[in-house]
Amino acid sequence: MSVLQLNSIPMEEHKTNRDLLVKGLQNIGISLILMFLGPTLLYIAFSNQDKPTYILVLIISIVVCGLAIFFLFRGIHIIMKSLFNK
Repeated sequence: MSVLQLNSIPMEEHKTNRDLLVKGLQNIGISLILMFLGPTLLYIAFSNQDKPTYILVLIISIVVCGLAIFFLFRGIHIIMKSLFNK
C-alpha cells in the first residue's frame, strides 16, 4: 500500500468515557483505603486473642481484606471499559 492509500483509510476516533473513568478511580480509592484498614484490623485481632471480641474483629478484618481485592479488580475493570469500550 502506498502512503496515499493509507491516508484514505478512515480511522475511528475513540474518546475516553470520563464518567466511567471517574467511577473506576473512585473504586481504586476505596480499595486503597480498605487495603490499609484490613491488615490493621487483622493485626489488632491477632494481638488481642484473649479478648472476647477476637472472633468478631477477625471476621470483619477478613471481610475488609476481601472487599479491598474486589474493589481493586472492579476499579481496574471499569477503567479498562472506559478506555477501550466502543
